[in-house]
Amino acid sequence: MKTYQSVSGFKGSRYPVVTVGTFDGLHVGHQKIIQRMKDIAMENGGETILVTFDPHPRQVLNSNPIEIRFINTRSRKLKLLEQFGIDHIIVIPFTREFAQTSSDDFVRNYLVDALGMKKLIVGYDHHFGRNREGNYLQLQLLGEKYGFLLEEIEAQYINGVAVSSTKIRHALMEGDVSLANKMLGYPYSISGTIIEGNKLGRTIGFPTANLDVEDQFKLIAAGGVYACKVELHGVFYYGMANIGTRPTVGINGLVTEVHIFDFDEDIYGNELTIYFTDRIRDERKFESLAHLKEQLLKDKIFTLAKIDQTKA
Repeated sequence: MKTYQSVSGFKGSRYPVVTVGTFDGLHVGHQKIIQRMKDIAMENGGETILVTFDPHPRQVLNSNPIEIRFINTRSRKLKLLEQFGIDHIIVIPFTREFAQTSSDDFVRNYLVDALGMKKLIVGYDHHFGRNREGNYLQLQLLGEKYGFLLEEIEAQYINGVAVSSTKIRHALMEGDVSLANKMLGYPYSISGTIIEGNKLGRTIGFPTANLDVEDQFKLIAAGGVYACKVELHGVFYYGMANIGTRPTVGINGLVTEVHIFDFDEDIYGNELTIYFTDRIRDERKFESLAHLKEQLLKDKIFTLAKIDQTKA
């Protein structure tokens, strides 16, 4: 996969098959688009090109960008796109000036003239250009005008609901990682550097790795205890994670931590990724550390049972 920081760096390709979007979730709907692009490219001896933007348009145009949170960090999104088999990724710098580009100018200048686009694949309800003025009907007219083919991928449904990044965000904010994962087509994750905590977990037999989350705009799921898998140096382990304020021990601020089963190594300063699979329960305050330990033992039994079901 080749990544370019503007269209000016792109040197051309055979029969370019293009899609455009922010692709925050890279969910099953996005994956359907990508698979269709790959099929068309293979049929025509072509290559796939995904055009996206950085920073995310909402970070530039939203009146309060501090409230914006994204399902995937930029690094995670690029890693997923490489796994999905995209040939070229073009990251267009998004500015307030660029936001004033009309839909016609965007298609002509960026997709047709710069990329030589032969076919454009878009998802349902696709909008683009200044004030999101462009839509599928206009793309049909522009295809006739500039000589490219167009295809729209219909909505993908999970549990009777059309999949979208917005719905995935809502599911995560409610702690429903099971639904979010179904819509994503892969596990929701949080990555970061392991930092020292207060080490109280060790005193009750549940040491945790505390994460310094890598991106301030990363969407953190609702507080609670979760079953999870953990990736450390390319090796996977099972565990249970906690997102919250740890009210029993009176810690201020939001904490993301994970207890890794059957693991006892010094890993401070290392990068770690937590893949969330199921939500076990809400975070709550216990009368003492002894009561907390009693509950964590129950949580572990429940989590191990979930893991056994997954392996079966």
